[in-house]
Amino acid sequence: MTDLSIPHILRQEIRARRFRAPTTGVGGDALQANLVILPEAEASAFLRFAQANPQPIPLLAVSEPGAVALPSLGQDIDLRYDLPRYRVWHEGVLTEEPEEIAALWRPDLVSFAIGCSFSFEAALAKAGLPLRHQEAGRNVPMYRTTLATRPSGAFHGPVVVSMRAMPAAAAIEAVQICAHMPLAHGAPVHLGDPAQIGITDLMQPDYGDAPVIEPGDIPVFWACGVTPQAAILAARPAFAITHAPGYMLVTDIAADQAERHLRGVHGL
Repeated sequence: MTDLSIPHILRQEIRARRFRAPTTGVGGDALQANLVILPEAEASAFLRFAQANPQPIPLLAVSEPGAVALPSLGQDIDLRYDLPRYRVWHEGVLTEEPEEIAALWRPDLVSFAIGCSFSFEAALAKAGLPLRHQEAGRNVPMYRTTLATRPSGAFHGPVVVSMRAMPAAAAIEAVQICAHMPLAHGAPVHLGDPAQIGITDLMQPDYGDAPVIEPGDIPVFWACGVTPQAAILAARPAFAITHAPGYMLVTDIAADQAERHLRGVHGL
């Protein structure tokens, strides 16, 4: 039986199109990444936007133009094939969701790997905290909010959040665990009443699947790496590629070692 807890094996299964599901609960304790790919002409503006919004858009790696690899995140990564599903945008309009993007690749494309909340789920599970979406075999629910990003150039828009419902005591422990993982969005941005951040119907997420909420649970919201997709809707670049929400790049880096690893790679 294929061991999907080993990142490079999981990527091989994705590349062979044998694994096509959301990546929550797979890849072991590996750091997972959202993906934004833009033409070089748009890349500098997006880089400044990411740097201005480090909690929803924690940068893990930026490629050279045309490069399909991200060596700092894994030696055999090929960004054209190694996510289970992508999104393609033209003028800010979502036009398709392919399973690979080789035919769309161009020598001017710059790729941004962005931290993902799936990266802290193994730590929450190890602490015995509930992950209701995993238990139900669902993608995590994600919502557009009234929280605003800090604009940069044409890029602006709302912060998108992911939500995991859990008892209040578990939520407190989750805050403590995630505060030490800034490259996976860090501590939650909101707990409790979703209306306070502009979410009118918790059962109707903008992305992902409907949540599972047990009696006594409170909703806990983390900043989400789908935030750039809301910014792409607003900025309307001529061409962009992103991950499909919940379908991530799984790296070779242990999530709890990510900051130390990437500081060493980048000489910080």
